Amino acid sequence: MLLTIHVIGSKILRETAVDIDKSYPELRRLIDNMFETMDKSEGVGLAAPQVGSPINLFVVDTTPLAEDDPTLKDFRKVFINANIIEVSGDKYLYNEGCLSVPGYRDDVERHQKILIEYLDQDFNYYKEYYDGIKARVIQHEYDHIKGVLFVDRLSTLKKQIIRNKLKGIASGRFNVSYKTKIANI
Repeated sequence: MLLTIHVIGSKILRETAVDIDKSYPELRRLIDNMFETMDKSEGVGLAAPQVGSPINLFVVDTTPLAEDDPTLKDFRKVFINANIIEVSGDKYLYNEGCLSVPGYRDDVERHQKILIEYLDQDFNYYKEYYDGIKARVIQHEYDHIKGVLFVDRLSTLKKQIIRNKLKGIASGRFNVSYKTKIANI
């Protein structure tokens, strides 16, 4: 089932997500629906707050980026109760977009490497290093569970320049093929 994606301006995107346990109702269904929604929306990641669930859960699938980097093929994972323990390596700029900020992309600086601990959909524990684009996508989605959007990572000057553009997006001035929910401003 396709889920509705909340757009910048929605309060849930600014909340810190809560950890969950195995008893979370219909978790498998939510994960399946998140993957389906992400795939149909042509995203490479989707966090639960973006679809209205304030929980520490996100999914990633970098396969669409594999044409440029074959190591990204079949990197399709579920992250539950994720915690980035360490960031390292040089910071670098890369052009990012977000399903919750439709129609806007910009260069964002992020660390090259991360160490993250998380649970998978079966609640198996992992502590793993990632680098490059995998680390970037994970950091982007991890920001969502902390109430942070990629535009928050732009310079103060850049944020002032795009303020009206973001207000327009928050009020519904965008055109996408996926279901969205704008805040009641």
